[in-house]
Amino acid sequence: MRFEEPVLLYGAGREALSTRAFLKARQPDLQVFVTVDSGAADIPDTEVITPDDLPEAIRAHRFGLIVKSPGVSRYKPIFDIARDAGIPTSSNLNLWGSAYRHGRTVIAITGTKGKSTTATLVHLMLTRSGVDAGLAGNVGLAPLEIGDKHAVVIFELSSYQTADMSFLPDIAAVTNLYPEHVDWHGSVQRYYKDKLHLIDRDGGFPVALGAAAEGNALVAMAVRDHRRLIRDLAPDELSAVDKAVTGSRLKGAHNLDNAHLAARIALAAGARLDGIIRGIAAFVPLPHRLEEHRVGGTLFINDSISTTPEATKAALAAYRGYRLALIGGGHERAQDYTELAGLLAGYGVTTLACLPVTGARLAAATRAAAPHITVLAERDLEAAMQALYRHRHQFDALVLSPGAPSYNQFKNFEERGRRFVALAEAIFAPERP
Repeated sequence: MRFEEPVLLYGAGREALSTRAFLKARQPDLQVFVTVDSGAADIPDTEVITPDDLPEAIRAHRFGLIVKSPGVSRYKPIFDIARDAGIPTSSNLNLWGSAYRHGRTVIAITGTKGKSTTATLVHLMLTRSGVDAGLAGNVGLAPLEIGDKHAVVIFELSSYQTADMSFLPDIAAVTNLYPEHVDWHGSVQRYYKDKLHLIDRDGGFPVALGAAAEGNALVAMAVRDHRRLIRDLAPDELSAVDKAVTGSRLKGAHNLDNAHLAARIALAAGARLDGIIRGIAAFVPLPHRLEEHRVGGTLFINDSISTTPEATKAALAAYRGYRLALIGGGHERAQDYTELAGLLAGYGVTTLACLPVTGARLAAATRAAAPHITVLAERDLEAAMQALYRHRHQFDALVLSPGAPSYNQFKNFEERGRRFVALAEAIFAPERP
């Protein structure tokens, strides 16, 4: 692979850094530009082109390729300008496909929720079976960072990445499909299409579906031919996986489904049942995914990764038997909280703290569906934690599972989760007067 013209990096995150390192190793003298919509364009050995100057730079053909970071929507008008100018757009993932795909087994896993846990489990199951496997995408390494290090590569892919994925996997999987990322894709219908582009393609590669994806009509249409579906677990395999999950750190029915799906994928990729069991035992919950902390006699569950109502329902279901307080709400993505609000009492929620901006809808729906639940509408996470402290005798466990992204008040869900844990320790510690 050789680049005959300069390259523009659109975005300056982890993937952009790894793309720059890849280009530097391939062609040390290649001219590289960078554009960011916000934040610092802090990429070594690049020249900055501002968003305002980018249209003219495209028309002047100052570069011959745009490598877009996943967080930059492919539906931005600037990419129409680039296409009209004959300048293609690629990605870190697609550059990996051009450079390293040949001779490797690729397992690609997507879904609205559960893809990180499933991909991590597949990786553990394969490596514990003696398979030379690496993990990349949104967990593990960026695609170009993993390069050619492993014979088998498991990619955990968002809809941002599957939307224009240019190469075929050897095995693909979809965990589930719910509305999300409407702001990036422009509509729910487009989100579904971009997500399912992973499997709705020619090639006949096998496909595995999670329990929540199996009954989805859109997923069924994308599969095209049911004969592509990977087999279910045999009774002895299912029993062994269920027993292993019971003794593991995988909590909730949704994680049992993830383990079943991961085991089916891993077996199709050459894992042994004993390796699958050892992989489940080795699993450590990913940060900000049902991450547990105990402070002052109260259990705090950091599920900041939750950005949809469906994820919140799964988190609450994992803690049945507790009197729960829930912190919900965040960045607007046209979430519908009506069903969730109607289920809160059944999950054991006694207290609900709602954050801007979507928390207003959740609060209204909850007051209508379950008037006995204490609903607190707060301006930010710290105010919510302070208010919950005053109601601490109403619950045994406090769950941060917002059912919404964090962007209106935090840089990302990781920052939100860290702040939640810090506030729990500061506000609920036993020595508090």
